[in-house]
Amino acid sequence: MARRGSYAKGVAKRDEILTEALRVIARNGYSRTSVRELADAVGLSQAGLLHYFSSKEELFAAVLQKRDEVDSRDFVSGDGDPSLASLAVSENPFGSLATVMRHNTEVPGLAQLYTRLAAEATDASHPAHDFFVQRGHEFREYFARSVRASQAAGRLSPAIDADKVATIMIAVADGLQTQWMIDPELDMGEHIDYLAELLGLVP
Repeated sequence: MARRGSYAKGVAKRDEILTEALRVIARNGYSRTSVRELADAVGLSQAGLLHYFSSKEELFAAVLQKRDEVDSRDFVSGDGDPSLASLAVSENPFGSLATVMRHNTEVPGLAQLYTRLAAEATDASHPAHDFFVQRGHEFREYFARSVRASQAAGRLSPAIDADKVATIMIAVADGLQTQWMIDPELDMGEHIDYLAELLGLVP
């Protein structure tokens, strides 16, 4: 019983760390957030914090996963399970994506974290590499299912390849986020809306 209680406390503490890290990184940005600052925010030493995560990179990958769960809960309807596989498909996946992209402008530190860590994780030996591979697979599956739902509802042409459009959506979103970090005047949501127009999405 004690072991079970200890495990539950560990899970709760890990979630507390991730929740606080979301707040701190959103405020300070990736490059200006240290492990020491995150540890101080949750009343731990650096060594204590890294007891829950084997490295800074693993911690930041877990922060991004937590962010995805929060965004899924807040911006996409589902059955309460934050995993992408459980999310209800949208007949307008472009609208859902545009909403998230607009939200990202309100948390620039997290957008910076994603862009920087994604670039670093192209190295197969990086601790976050597997996270990004799995994340990419899950998002492609989700968007492809949503595009097919749009086609079934008569809102997109059946001639469109749903899998390829899903990959393009992710590539455009990632590219827009990089451009927005360089030029904050860029309206990312507007460009996602325009992509939907180009593909002939029926409002």
